Amino acid sequence: MINGIIPLYKPLGLTSFGCVSKIRGIVHQKKVGHSGTLDPNVDGVLPICLGNGTKVVDYLMATGKTYRGAITLGFATTTEDLDGEIVAEQHDFKPLTDAQIKTGLTHFIGSHIQTPPMYSAVKVNGRRLYDYARHGETVKRPQRTIRVTDFYQIGESIVDWNAGTQTIFFEVDCGKGTYVRTLAVDFGRYFGLPAVMSQLTRIASGGFDIQQTVALETLEDAQQAGQLDQFVYPIDHALHAFAHVDLTAEQWMQVQHGAFLPASDLQTTEAEIVLRYNSSDKALYYYDESHQRYKPQKMFSLE
Repeated sequence: MINGIIPLYKPLGLTSFGCVSKIRGIVHQKKVGHSGTLDPNVDGVLPICLGNGTKVVDYLMATGKTYRGAITLGFATTTEDLDGEIVAEQHDFKPLTDAQIKTGLTHFIGSHIQTPPMYSAVKVNGRRLYDYARHGETVKRPQRTIRVTDFYQIGESIVDWNAGTQTIFFEVDCGKGTYVRTLAVDFGRYFGLPAVMSQLTRIASGGFDIQQTVALETLEDAQQAGQLDQFVYPIDHALHAFAHVDLTAEQWMQVQHGAFLPASDLQTTEAEIVLRYNSSDKALYYYDESHQRYKPQKMFSLE
Protein backbone atom coordinates (compact mmCIF):
# COMPACT_ATOMS: atom_id res chain seq x y z
CA MET A 1 0.00 0.00 0.00
CA ILE A 2 1.17 3.52 -0.81
CA ASN A 3 1.08 5.88 2.19
CA GLY A 4 1.45 9.63 1.74
CA ILE A 5 0.06 12.73 0.08
CA ILE A 6 -0.13 13.76 -3.58
CA PRO A 7 -0.68 17.48 -4.31
CA LEU A 8 -3.03 17.00 -7.26
CA TYR A 9 -3.98 19.70 -9.75
CA LYS A 10 -7.75 19.32 -10.04
CA PRO A 11 -8.87 20.31 -13.53
CA LEU A 12 -12.07 22.15 -14.38
CA GLY A 13 -15.13 19.98 -14.96
CA LEU A 14 -14.15 17.15 -12.63
CA THR A 15 -15.54 16.64 -9.13
CA SER A 16 -13.26 16.06 -6.15
CA PHE A 17 -14.73 12.57 -5.76
CA GLY A 18 -14.04 11.99 -9.45
CA CYS A 19 -10.39 12.81 -8.79
CA VAL A 20 -10.31 10.34 -5.91
CA SER A 21 -11.80 7.65 -8.17
CA LYS A 22 -9.19 8.25 -10.85
CA ILE A 23 -6.36 8.15 -8.30
CA ARG A 24 -7.67 4.85 -6.96
CA GLY A 25 -7.42 3.45 -10.46
CA ILE A 26 -3.89 4.77 -10.90
CA VAL A 27 -2.45 3.54 -7.57
CA HIS A 28 -4.61 0.37 -7.47
CA GLN A 29 -5.81 0.80 -3.89
CA LYS A 30 -9.09 1.82 -2.28
CA LYS A 31 -7.76 3.78 0.69
CA VAL A 32 -7.68 7.22 -0.95
CA GLY A 33 -9.25 10.49 0.16
CA HIS A 34 -9.03 14.23 -0.42
CA SER A 35 -8.65 17.19 1.93
CA GLY A 36 -11.25 19.79 1.02
CA THR A 37 -13.87 19.61 -1.72
CA LEU A 38 -13.52 21.73 -4.85
CA ASP A 39 -16.58 22.37 -7.04
CA PRO A 40 -16.39 21.08 -10.64
CA ASN A 41 -16.03 24.66 -11.95
CA VAL A 42 -13.06 25.36 -9.63
CA ASP A 43 -9.56 24.18 -10.46
CA GLY A 44 -6.33 24.10 -8.47
CA VAL A 45 -4.69 22.44 -5.48
CA LEU A 46 -6.40 19.31 -4.15
CA PRO A 47 -4.21 17.30 -1.73
CA ILE A 48 -4.94 13.59 -2.14
CA CYS A 49 -4.19 11.29 0.82
CA LEU A 50 -3.16 7.69 0.23
CA GLY A 51 -3.25 4.79 2.70
CA ASN A 52 -2.48 5.96 6.22
CA GLY A 53 -2.17 9.45 4.78
CA THR A 54 -5.95 9.60 5.17
CA LYS A 55 -5.32 9.98 8.92
CA VAL A 56 -3.88 13.46 8.40
CA VAL A 57 -6.73 14.96 6.33
CA ASP A 58 -7.86 17.14 9.25
CA TYR A 59 -4.36 18.53 9.74
CA LEU A 60 -4.03 19.39 6.05
CA MET A 61 -7.37 21.20 6.11
CA ALA A 62 -6.41 23.12 9.25
CA THR A 63 -3.55 24.87 7.43
CA GLY A 64 -5.96 27.13 5.53
CA LYS A 65 -6.40 27.79 1.82
CA THR A 66 -5.65 30.52 -0.70
CA TYR A 67 -7.81 31.26 -3.72
CA ARG A 68 -7.52 33.57 -6.69
CA GLY A 69 -10.69 34.46 -8.53
CA ALA A 70 -13.20 37.00 -9.79
CA ILE A 71 -16.43 38.58 -8.58
CA THR A 72 -18.85 39.92 -11.19
CA LEU A 73 -21.35 42.59 -10.15
CA GLY A 74 -24.63 43.13 -11.99
CA PHE A 75 -26.47 39.83 -11.58
CA ALA A 76 -26.95 36.97 -9.13
CA THR A 77 -27.66 33.26 -9.68
CA THR A 78 -29.18 30.33 -7.81
CA THR A 79 -25.76 28.72 -7.34
CA GLU A 80 -23.82 31.93 -6.58
CA ASP A 81 -21.59 31.22 -9.60
CA LEU A 82 -21.99 31.12 -13.38
CA ASP A 83 -23.55 27.64 -13.40
CA GLY A 84 -26.90 28.73 -11.97
CA GLU A 85 -29.97 30.48 -13.28
CA ILE A 86 -30.11 34.25 -12.97
CA VAL A 87 -32.37 35.32 -10.10
CA ALA A 88 -31.55 39.05 -9.86
CA GLU A 89 -30.15 41.74 -12.16
CA GLN A 90 -29.07 45.35 -11.80
CA HIS A 91 -27.06 46.78 -14.67
CA ASP A 92 -27.40 50.54 -14.23
CA PHE A 93 -25.08 50.89 -11.23
CA LYS A 94 -22.05 53.15 -11.01
CA PRO A 95 -18.87 51.02 -11.14
CA LEU A 96 -16.98 50.75 -7.86
CA THR A 97 -13.70 52.59 -7.48
CA ASP A 98 -10.55 50.81 -6.30
CA ALA A 99 -10.95 52.54 -2.94
CA GLN A 100 -14.50 51.24 -2.58
CA ILE A 101 -13.40 47.74 -3.59
CA LYS A 102 -10.65 47.79 -0.98
CA THR A 103 -13.11 48.89 1.69
CA GLY A 104 -15.57 46.17 0.72
CA LEU A 105 -13.01 43.36 0.66
CA THR A 106 -11.37 44.47 3.90
CA HIS A 107 -14.78 44.39 5.59
CA PHE A 108 -14.76 40.59 5.38
CA ILE A 109 -11.35 40.05 6.97
CA GLY A 110 -11.64 38.37 10.37
CA SER A 111 -14.19 35.96 11.83
CA HIS A 112 -17.73 35.99 10.48
CA ILE A 113 -20.88 33.90 10.52
CA GLN A 114 -21.58 32.43 7.09
CA THR A 115 -24.58 30.52 5.78
CA PRO A 116 -23.52 27.91 3.19
CA PRO A 117 -25.22 28.13 -0.22
CA MET A 118 -28.11 25.80 -1.05
CA TYR A 119 -26.05 24.35 -3.87
CA SER A 120 -23.36 22.89 -1.59
CA ALA A 121 -22.37 19.51 -0.16
CA VAL A 122 -23.26 20.42 3.44
CA LYS A 123 -25.51 17.77 4.98
CA VAL A 124 -28.79 18.58 6.76
CA ASN A 125 -30.81 15.66 8.14
CA GLY A 126 -28.66 13.24 6.18
CA ARG A 127 -29.17 14.95 2.80
CA ARG A 128 -26.87 17.28 0.89
CA LEU A 129 -28.13 20.83 0.51
CA TYR A 130 -27.80 20.59 -3.27
CA ASP A 131 -30.23 17.67 -3.19
CA TYR A 132 -32.85 19.85 -1.51
CA ALA A 133 -32.14 22.63 -4.01
CA ARG A 134 -32.47 20.37 -7.05
CA HIS A 135 -35.86 19.18 -5.81
CA GLY A 136 -37.06 22.72 -5.15
CA GLU A 137 -37.18 22.14 -1.40
CA THR A 138 -36.11 24.59 1.28
CA VAL A 139 -34.47 23.72 4.58
CA LYS A 140 -32.87 25.67 7.39
CA ARG A 141 -29.17 25.85 6.71
CA PRO A 142 -26.67 25.55 9.57
CA GLN A 143 -24.56 28.67 10.02
CA ARG A 144 -20.85 28.38 10.63
CA THR A 145 -18.05 30.60 11.81
CA ILE A 146 -15.44 31.22 9.13
CA ARG A 147 -12.16 33.09 9.26
CA VAL A 148 -10.74 35.23 6.45
CA THR A 149 -7.09 36.13 6.98
CA ASP A 150 -6.68 38.36 3.93
CA PHE A 151 -8.90 39.52 1.06
CA TYR A 152 -7.60 41.96 -1.51
CA GLN A 153 -7.89 43.10 -5.12
CA ILE A 154 -5.37 42.02 -7.76
CA GLY A 155 -5.13 44.00 -10.99
CA GLU A 156 -7.68 46.40 -12.43
CA SER A 157 -11.38 45.59 -12.52
CA ILE A 158 -13.10 45.27 -15.89
CA VAL A 159 -16.28 47.19 -16.66
CA ASP A 160 -18.45 45.85 -19.49
CA TRP A 161 -20.64 48.82 -20.33
CA ASN A 162 -22.72 46.84 -22.85
CA ALA A 163 -23.53 44.05 -20.38
CA GLY A 164 -23.75 46.41 -17.40
CA THR A 165 -21.32 44.42 -15.27
CA GLN A 166 -18.07 44.96 -13.38
CA THR A 167 -15.63 42.13 -12.73
CA ILE A 168 -13.22 42.42 -9.80
CA PHE A 169 -10.20 40.15 -9.43
CA PHE A 170 -9.15 39.08 -5.95
CA GLU A 171 -7.02 36.82 -3.78
CA VAL A 172 -8.28 35.48 -0.46
CA ASP A 173 -6.67 33.52 2.41
CA CYS A 174 -9.27 31.69 4.48
CA GLY A 175 -9.86 28.82 6.87
CA LYS A 176 -11.68 25.53 6.37
CA GLY A 177 -15.40 25.64 5.67
CA THR A 178 -15.33 29.00 3.87
CA TYR A 179 -17.50 29.27 0.77
CA VAL A 180 -15.82 31.79 -1.52
CA ARG A 181 -18.95 31.86 -3.67
CA THR A 182 -20.84 33.22 -0.69
CA LEU A 183 -18.08 35.73 0.02
CA ALA A 184 -18.54 37.03 -3.53
CA VAL A 185 -22.30 37.36 -3.07
CA ASP A 186 -21.88 39.02 0.32
CA PHE A 187 -19.35 41.46 -1.17
CA GLY A 188 -21.98 42.56 -3.69
CA ARG A 189 -24.63 42.74 -0.99
CA TYR A 190 -22.35 45.07 0.99
CA PHE A 191 -22.85 47.60 -1.82
CA GLY A 192 -26.49 46.70 -2.46
CA LEU A 193 -25.64 44.94 -5.72
CA PRO A 194 -26.30 41.42 -7.05
CA ALA A 195 -23.06 39.47 -7.54
CA VAL A 196 -21.63 36.08 -8.49
CA MET A 197 -18.29 34.36 -8.23
CA SER A 198 -17.32 34.25 -11.90
CA GLN A 199 -14.00 32.38 -11.64
CA LEU A 200 -12.01 30.60 -8.94
CA THR A 201 -8.71 28.75 -8.62
CA ARG A 202 -7.33 27.32 -5.38
CA ILE A 203 -3.65 28.25 -5.44
CA ALA A 204 -2.63 26.84 -2.04
CA SER A 205 -3.95 24.19 0.35
CA GLY A 206 -2.52 21.79 2.91
CA GLY A 207 0.90 23.40 2.78
CA PHE A 208 1.15 22.94 -1.02
CA ASP A 209 1.04 25.68 -3.64
CA ILE A 210 -0.11 25.31 -7.23
CA GLN A 211 3.46 25.08 -8.53
CA GLN A 212 3.87 21.81 -6.60
CA THR A 213 0.77 20.15 -8.05
CA VAL A 214 0.80 17.29 -10.51
CA ALA A 215 -1.77 16.49 -13.21
CA LEU A 216 -3.68 13.21 -13.43
CA GLU A 217 -2.07 12.45 -16.79
CA THR A 218 1.40 12.85 -15.30
CA LEU A 219 0.52 10.48 -12.46
CA GLU A 220 -0.72 7.87 -14.94
CA ASP A 221 2.54 8.08 -16.90
CA ALA A 222 4.61 7.92 -13.71
CA GLN A 223 2.75 4.83 -12.51
CA GLN A 224 3.38 3.04 -15.79
CA ALA A 225 7.07 3.98 -15.60
CA GLY A 226 7.34 2.87 -11.96
CA GLN A 227 8.16 6.43 -10.87
CA LEU A 228 5.06 7.35 -8.88
CA ASP A 229 7.05 7.72 -5.63
CA GLN A 230 8.54 11.02 -6.81
CA PHE A 231 5.10 12.66 -6.53
CA VAL A 232 4.14 11.22 -3.11
CA TYR A 233 4.97 13.36 -0.09
CA PRO A 234 5.40 11.71 3.33
CA ILE A 235 2.63 11.88 5.92
CA ASP A 236 4.92 14.06 8.01
CA HIS A 237 4.28 16.92 5.56
CA ALA A 238 0.94 17.46 7.29
CA LEU A 239 2.54 17.41 10.73
CA HIS A 240 5.41 19.85 10.19
CA ALA A 241 3.77 22.50 12.40
CA PHE A 242 4.06 20.25 15.46
CA ALA A 243 7.22 19.86 17.52
CA HIS A 244 8.85 16.44 16.94
CA VAL A 245 10.44 14.37 19.70
CA ASP A 246 12.57 11.30 18.95
CA LEU A 247 11.92 8.26 21.12
CA THR A 248 13.97 5.29 22.25
CA ALA A 249 12.88 1.78 21.30
CA GLU A 250 11.58 1.27 24.85
CA GLN A 251 9.52 4.48 24.72
CA TRP A 252 8.09 3.58 21.33
CA MET A 253 7.04 0.19 22.69
CA GLN A 254 5.11 2.06 25.40
CA VAL A 255 3.51 4.35 22.81
CA GLN A 256 2.35 1.34 20.78
CA HIS A 257 0.41 0.21 23.83
CA GLY A 258 -1.16 3.66 24.35
CA ALA A 259 0.92 4.58 27.37
CA PHE A 260 0.97 8.04 28.94
CA LEU A 261 4.45 9.60 28.97
CA PRO A 262 5.73 12.06 31.61
CA ALA A 263 6.54 15.49 30.21
CA SER A 264 9.85 15.38 32.09
CA ASP A 265 10.93 12.37 30.01
CA LEU A 266 10.18 14.23 26.76
CA GLN A 267 11.61 17.57 27.96
CA THR A 268 8.79 19.66 26.50
CA THR A 269 5.39 21.07 27.42
CA GLU A 270 4.09 21.90 23.94
CA ALA A 271 0.32 21.49 23.64
CA GLU A 272 0.66 18.82 20.94
CA ILE A 273 3.77 16.96 19.78
CA VAL A 274 4.69 14.27 17.29
CA LEU A 275 6.53 11.37 18.88
CA ARG A 276 8.84 9.77 16.35
CA TYR A 277 10.70 6.47 16.45
CA ASN A 278 11.76 6.41 12.79
CA SER A 279 10.62 7.80 9.45
CA SER A 280 7.60 5.48 9.43
CA ASP A 281 6.49 5.25 13.06
CA LYS A 282 4.93 8.37 14.55
CA ALA A 283 2.19 9.30 17.00
CA LEU A 284 0.50 12.58 17.88
CA TYR A 285 0.25 13.17 21.64
CA TYR A 286 -1.38 16.02 23.57
CA TYR A 287 -0.26 17.55 26.87
CA ASP A 288 -2.35 16.96 29.99
CA GLU A 289 -1.21 19.94 32.06
CA SER A 290 -3.01 18.86 35.23
CA HIS A 291 -0.98 15.63 35.38
CA GLN A 292 2.10 16.94 33.51
CA ARG A 293 2.09 14.08 31.08
CA TYR A 294 1.35 13.37 27.43
CA LYS A 295 -1.57 11.27 26.25
CA PRO A 296 -2.14 9.63 22.85
CA GLN A 297 -4.24 11.38 20.23
CA LYS A 298 -3.50 9.57 16.94
CA MET A 299 -1.10 6.91 15.63
CA PHE A 300 0.52 7.23 12.21
CA SER A 301 2.50 3.98 12.00
CA LEU A 302 2.49 2.52 8.51
CA GLU A 303 0.64 -0.70 7.86
